[in-house]
Amino acid sequence: MTDKTLDPQVAMRELVDFSQKFAAGLPALQAAAGVEVGCSEREAVFRDDKITLFRFKPIAKPAGVTPVLISYALVNRPYMMDLQNDRSLIRRLLEQGLDVYLIDWGYPDGADRFVDLDDYINGYIHRCMQFVMDQHGIDQVNLLGVCQGGTFSLCYTALHPERVKNLILMVTPVDFNTPENLLSKWAQDMDVDAVVGSSGNVSGEMLNMAYVSLMPFRLMQQKYVSLVDILKDPRQVENFMRMEKWIFDSPDQAGEAFRQFTQWFFQENRLIKGTVELGGEKVDLKNIKMPVLNIFGKQDHLVPPSASIPLANLTGSQDYTAFEMDVGHIGMYVSGKSQKQLPENIAKWLKDRE
Repeated sequence: MTDKTLDPQVAMRELVDFSQKFAAGLPALQAAAGVEVGCSEREAVFRDDKITLFRFKPIAKPAGVTPVLISYALVNRPYMMDLQNDRSLIRRLLEQGLDVYLIDWGYPDGADRFVDLDDYINGYIHRCMQFVMDQHGIDQVNLLGVCQGGTFSLCYTALHPERVKNLILMVTPVDFNTPENLLSKWAQDMDVDAVVGSSGNVSGEMLNMAYVSLMPFRLMQQKYVSLVDILKDPRQVENFMRMEKWIFDSPDQAGEAFRQFTQWFFQENRLIKGTVELGGEKVDLKNIKMPVLNIFGKQDHLVPPSASIPLANLTGSQDYTAFEMDVGHIGMYVSGKSQKQLPENIAKWLKDRE
């Protein structure tokens, strides 16, 4: 039997070593405190309540592909898609010659307490789609939905299939009740009526702590212990601080939209059952007959592959492509593997269907 007794002398040496490394690296941390995020030049082209529609400046010869509108999740800020020059899916898409628009949902406040899913999907997404179509004189747009924004995109496309040329989904949950879905397990027993009733909007800080609690050692302890080993490298410290800025930049959630999403999707799993209704209309995924590209991460603990894969049998598309990458949820946006493979594959897939 292995003796696992803690040696006080070894523990003390490790503590002293950690303290010395941290003290030596403290100036690097302080220098990176004001690190900036978002590397690609963009222009605000349309505003609607709290939301802003951005169009990114081209940096390559146009590929001749219908514009792409990105719908991101509500729970974090979309600059994860454009974190820094070497970790930017948006920049890589621009390098492929794509014309990219992005919906920034902004920061809801008390006035948005009763904004619901119909407002987000049939309202904001619909009007952003219309703006892009008007700008280019076209009647269809390529829609790229990310995480919760992918679920929104599925609903929108099912309700307005004539407006979507091609549908691309990244780390998008469809089945919200799979055994490996840690986030779903957390949401199952939530008394969401009580949460929203007591607070109105739902605190982004509270949701962020819930996310961290799903994998506390990896997301809290381990990364900070490992931090001391990179403090001598200013570039790595800046990378770390950008990620920290994104993780803790969590907007509050409009109360009614949060209540509906938690109850309808996480708790009742209505999307896969075909019982979601928005604006008085049933969200029927069989209405999705255009080409679909479904991208998911093999190591994703928030949206495991089992939550995304069922989509293959739920749409009416005859041109369905599943693309699995050996990355996690965050790795899908920032890993070197994703930077090299994902934008090129997306661009080729779109060009082949233009």
